[in-house]
Amino acid sequence: MKSSVKQLSLFELEFTKTNPETIVLPKGYKGLAAFHKYWGKKPIECLAFLIENLTEKGDIVLDPFLGSGLVAREAVIRERRFIGIDINPVAVELSNLLVNLPNPDIFKKALDELEISVKSEIYKTYLLQDGKFATHYLWNGNELNSVWHLSPRRNESDKKIPTNYDYQVFKHFEEYEPKIPRPIKLFQNSRINTNDSLTLKDLFTGRALHNIDLLLNAIHKQPDSIKSALLLSLTAASGQMSKMVFAITGRGKTKSEPTNKIEVGSWVIGYWRPTLHFEINVWNCFIKRANSLLKSIQEDEFKKGYCVSKRLTDVMDNKADVAIFQGDNRKVLNNCPDETISLILTDPPHSDRIPYLELSEMWNCLIDKEPDFSQEIVVSNARSRGKNKNNYVNEMMEFMQTATRILKSGGILALFFNARDADSWQFLKEVIPSDNQLQFRGLFPMNYSANSVIQDNRKGGLKNDFVLIYQKPGNEDNIKLIFLEKLPNWSKEIPNIHSK
Repeated sequence: MKSSVKQLSLFELEFTKTNPETIVLPKGYKGLAAFHKYWGKKPIECLAFLIENLTEKGDIVLDPFLGSGLVAREAVIRERRFIGIDINPVAVELSNLLVNLPNPDIFKKALDELEISVKSEIYKTYLLQDGKFATHYLWNGNELNSVWHLSPRRNESDKKIPTNYDYQVFKHFEEYEPKIPRPIKLFQNSRINTNDSLTLKDLFTGRALHNIDLLLNAIHKQPDSIKSALLLSLTAASGQMSKMVFAITGRGKTKSEPTNKIEVGSWVIGYWRPTLHFEINVWNCFIKRANSLLKSIQEDEFKKGYCVSKRLTDVMDNKADVAIFQGDNRKVLNNCPDETISLILTDPPHSDRIPYLELSEMWNCLIDKEPDFSQEIVVSNARSRGKNKNNYVNEMMEFMQTATRILKSGGILALFFNARDADSWQFLKEVIPSDNQLQFRGLFPMNYSANSVIQDNRKGGLKNDFVLIYQKPGNEDNIKLIFLEKLPNWSKEIPNIHSK
């Protein structure tokens, strides 16, 4: 057994390798972390720091709100065993991808086959009268403003006034009925611009839906080993294929220099369909995202494969590296033995900040996955869902009780949180220190890796997340917590948020 003095020396030595500013001021996402536009990603630097300094190799790390899957990847590449749970199917698919990357040669071969089988069919739907193919159409409501043929490699830009031919091609697909596996299911929610009658035909042109069907049909002919990666590439690109890509206007080099230049924007949070918007070539959107994934896989420095199981006991018994589950974490964790988890590192829904399932519904219908909306722990502006703040607080308190039971003595719960009202913080404030309850050790602010359109700009919205640290009493290793106390703006007080 090492003495605490020697341990402190080793820990301090390790800490000198990590600049605390990289934790609170992280860099932007790149590589695999940047591949998918899943909501609410957390900075790699912070995840890595917490895993490295609060666990040992072979320990079990749990993320019961998987989300983007980044915790899963950061845990396994550091030789920790991992258990992940999420009610969102696309989160589970993405997490499985990040811990079990496809072979890059097989993935490249599949992309080549897709190019041969469907690219020309898709391109035919964008054929112009001069024999070129459109890359973008600029729409103003239902009126076609201009047709673009952009060639990035040749640095060419060709923008034309639409012809009757362009309208005829578009109208050929106007009544197209999609064969996408299931209809989209949305709710009346003004915050994300949805209603319960919204369909895929409201979000995509008939031409785009026709071409997405072509892609889906070709993808499902590929081997199961890479099918998920291809489907995730499609979901990652789907926003840019929709009517939700806004046009950027009036942006000059300086604020004093207005311009008539129109630039291509991107799909942002929610289902807002701007009047001035782009329709973009579906193949171009897909292959750009798929090639981004391929490049990230080829450049991945961690080539090891991991044993992924569907049983908790396999991870507990050290027979598997990873177990990932789709479902309500409260039900899944009923099967988790007491005092087995070293670190719970998670980013739960922040009250009414992001309705994850509603925002992910477009992706889930494309991959033919249907989540159980009734079990999501969230506050939603969709009143028909009955997801109010009282239920949210009670359900999060239930989660905290489960966390207390399954954590080892001295184990840590590191919870990312950000909410703009005191009521949403209530479940954290009601964790009362006692012999068998979690003890609040402190928190530090964590900025985002990049400015985001999902930043809560409503009145009272906080500008950064907080990482709250709780510890289960008994066998505390307070040496490890010294690192956290060295972080800028470390505090032992929960923020004083006013009730709304």
